[in-house]
Amino acid sequence: MIDEQVRQLGERIDVELEPYQAEVALLDSIPGVDIRAAQVILAEIGPDMTRFPSAGHLASWAGLCPGNNKTGGKARSGRTRPGDKWLRAALGTAARSVSRSRHGYLAAQWRRIAARRGGNRATVAVAHSMITAVWHMLTHNVTYHDLGSDHFLQLHNPDRRRKRLVAGLELMGYQVELTPRTQPGTT
Repeated sequence: MIDEQVRQLGERIDVELEPYQAEVALLDSIPGVDIRAAQVILAEIGPDMTRFPSAGHLASWAGLCPGNNKTGGKARSGRTRPGDKWLRAALGTAARSVSRSRHGYLAAQWRRIAARRGGNRATVAVAHSMITAVWHMLTHNVTYHDLGSDHFLQLHNPDRRRKRLVAGLELMGYQVELTPRTQPGTT
């Protein structure tokens, strides 16, 4: 009986969102976002992004902006503000599912933040990145472009990173000598 009701509701949702299949397909290209999550996102924010002047406005409305509570030079709790609970839930689920992936920008972002701040904060940060991507995708009618899992490694100067890693190993008591690897096909 419940399975039948779920099936009927699913069919009704598909009928209601029939005019927006292109937008659902765009949102489905985001890693971690499946068809149902794309439908929830579209149902909550709508296909028209002109009501949000920027991606930051959409993230703020959704309640996915980082909090900033500083007074007297002291940083206090930086809780996110309340927002659309259905949108937050859909993006949170998508962010958690992408965290189990090994490849892609969002998975690398989740791992990088979770290592120093914890899984819950990393989930909110990845959900914030997703809602920012949603705004750009719906505004410019483009599919998701993944920056790659090595994006954060390429941001910094490789020489400085190499020196820092060598210094860390030497601090641990190792003697390090680096020799460049020869490229295949060269003598």
